[in-house]
Amino acid sequence: MIVNVQGKPAYAYTGGKPFDASLPSAVFIHGAEHDHSVWALQSRYFAHHGFGVLAVDLPGHCRSSGPALTSVTAMADWLAALLDAAGVQRAFVAGHSMGSLIALDFAGRYPQRATHLALLATAMPMAVSDALLDAALHREPEAIGMVNQWSHSTLAAKPSCPGPGFWLHGMNQRLMERVSASGEPQLFHTDFTACNTYADGLARAAQVRCAARLIVGRRDAMTPPRAAKALADTLAQAGVLVDTVTLEAGHALMTEQPDATLDALFSFASRPPREAR
Repeated sequence: MIVNVQGKPAYAYTGGKPFDASLPSAVFIHGAEHDHSVWALQSRYFAHHGFGVLAVDLPGHCRSSGPALTSVTAMADWLAALLDAAGVQRAFVAGHSMGSLIALDFAGRYPQRATHLALLATAMPMAVSDALLDAALHREPEAIGMVNQWSHSTLAAKPSCPGPGFWLHGMNQRLMERVSASGEPQLFHTDFTACNTYADGLARAAQVRCAARLIVGRRDAMTPPRAAKALADTLAQAGVLVDTVTLEAGHALMTEQPDATLDALFSFASRPPREAR
């Protein structure tokens, strides 16, 4: 559906069902150079099992009007405005990679609005190498190829998204190329710079009041599991009920392990909301 957010049209996929704000709400936030479609399986399941779903396109990404926002904090504020526009007071919030930083910042600065917080393929800091930043700025096709290679832990993942006949590397490459062609200049560099410069993650984690689950890929070369430990420790020190689920996957959790990712998300979102001690 299209909603007006901060005076501009924004798109949120509702999982194949009309959005109903009276249901428990689930929000899904994609990562750099992606869009809502990375959550296809997970968002549809939620929508057909009791949730109102909003899988967003961030500003400047495909169906949401630009310009792209240049900081994680601005994206978190945009998310709060989108929930206002959709009539949602509180929601389960899940974010992948860059989206995990947005979800974290949102849950830290708007603690009363998050019922559960799921951080997938996350890290703090989420540093981006100078070589990748330079490629994203000057040679975006090269940057897409680099990230696509690093995101996957195998050449032929089973059960392949989740049926035979799908090529995960090719799908992700085409998705990033399509997002790149959506009209926003140097979008990959904008997204990567937002990740690289975000330094407030541990401070935000200390402000989270809802339960949190970290979902990490054992073979993730971009945000390895050890890079999420400081976040988990800070959440626990803040009294948050937090756990970590480790999947046999790389960075592309939702496609390499679609069912396991869904199980980790839905079992968590189905728990009664619990505030930090």
